[in-house]
Amino acid sequence: MTAAEKIRCDACPVLCYIADGRTGACDRYANHDGNLVRLDPLTVLDIAGDDQRVVPFLSGAQDWEGEAFSSGAKFVTAIGAGTTYPDYKPAPFIVSQKVGDEDMVTVVTEGIFSYCGVKVKIDTDRHIGEERAIVRVDGEPVGHVMTGEYGSRMLSLGGVDHLTGGSKKEGRVTCATLLALCNRQSVEMEVEDGARLVIAAGKAPVINGTEEARMRVGCGSATIGMFARQWAPLVDDVVVVDDHITGVLSEHQAGRLLDVPPTGIKLKGRKSTPGRYFQVAGPGTSWGGTDIADPLEILGPFNPKVAWPGMRLLMVSTTGEQSAYYTLNEALEPVPTDLTTALEAVVARISENCEPATASVLFMGGAGGSLRAGVTENPVRLTRSVKAALTRVTVGGAPAFVWPGGGITVMADVLAMPENAFGSVPTPALVAPIEFTLRRSDYAALGGYINEVQSLEDVLAKGMPAGVRTENGEAA
Repeated sequence: MTAAEKIRCDACPVLCYIADGRTGACDRYANHDGNLVRLDPLTVLDIAGDDQRVVPFLSGAQDWEGEAFSSGAKFVTAIGAGTTYPDYKPAPFIVSQKVGDEDMVTVVTEGIFSYCGVKVKIDTDRHIGEERAIVRVDGEPVGHVMTGEYGSRMLSLGGVDHLTGGSKKEGRVTCATLLALCNRQSVEMEVEDGARLVIAAGKAPVINGTEEARMRVGCGSATIGMFARQWAPLVDDVVVVDDHITGVLSEHQAGRLLDVPPTGIKLKGRKSTPGRYFQVAGPGTSWGGTDIADPLEILGPFNPKVAWPGMRLLMVSTTGEQSAYYTLNEALEPVPTDLTTALEAVVARISENCEPATASVLFMGGAGGSLRAGVTENPVRLTRSVKAALTRVTVGGAPAFVWPGGGITVMADVLAMPENAFGSVPTPALVAPIEFTLRRSDYAALGGYINEVQSLEDVLAKGMPAGVRTENGEAA
């Protein structure tokens, strides 16, 4: 078959020639009887109830309750819509719909994102690798470890340097990794000199082959504060082991206010403030995200002028996963003792207050480039309209956080979108849905393609070669 018998797809820069009955390299477009067709169905959200995924905006508007779409309305997402590429033409769908007395317009398009990636939040106190350590998939670098957040480890994956700045394989693996994570699939990855991870949005992370169960209740100091009143009548001292801040009840301000007397305990590491210690051990995957197997490793000898034989000491981690109970013998050495029933209950309460460990994936991409030309003949006006909060940006119907500063750089939770909302092209780049919703009058004012506006009914009546799928608009 010659190229002349094929049709040329112009939906992305690859410009595939596609034979009848075959698909392009992206598997998103096909030649059907000589016509180029999009293979994924156009996805429409049914906005139901108060828990609307398409969130309110323009809250200051008069005689209007501030919703982008009313309950019971439909919202055409860009999933399956197609792209504006090569950006000389209007977006695939520009849909009008009444909301109260307002005539709203939603511009719907899939964007081809080279400048994109994901931010991954992993709820665990376990050490997964040093900050800035490279994250690899199939041996290829796809991102790095970011600064940790409260009770969570963070990854930054993807980005233009990995997609297009390295080898072809690095770009291909990076794109496949982003696509899988954005579509809620699991990905195995390895941190250099760190942990092996299996990550999927909305599921418990797997660290070195073990599924994580709980997010820590707080740092060691916070845990002392939360449970000091329950511990004080039961023991003489408590140490909450934590890689960040290890807490000591008798020295902590909470213990002092509860009249817990000094116990002569001595901790290794660097004292920050009373009852709060940094760097008591190295980072690891054991007690409180440290590398210790025996909690007594972080204790020095007790002060004989203060400590006393029979003194009771509880040591516990910030998830309650590990705990140990000791009494001091005549030589003031800790001797392991069985936990009392009352102490078991308080340790269990720590676990009870830990939230389930989950991996979260946020898509991040820059829409400040050429796809704006599919919205308006004067693209900078769209940017200004978004910054002025006259235009609401959504990603597959999910609310998007728009970064301040130049361009339209957005971030959105992939779990708030319908499944399989993302695609890819071999350039390599990610294909992501994006929608811009604003008043019709504002759309006209920014130079929008008013003559291309269709009613929702017309869009649904015309349908798509691959059909239309309807998703419930409530949060997944």
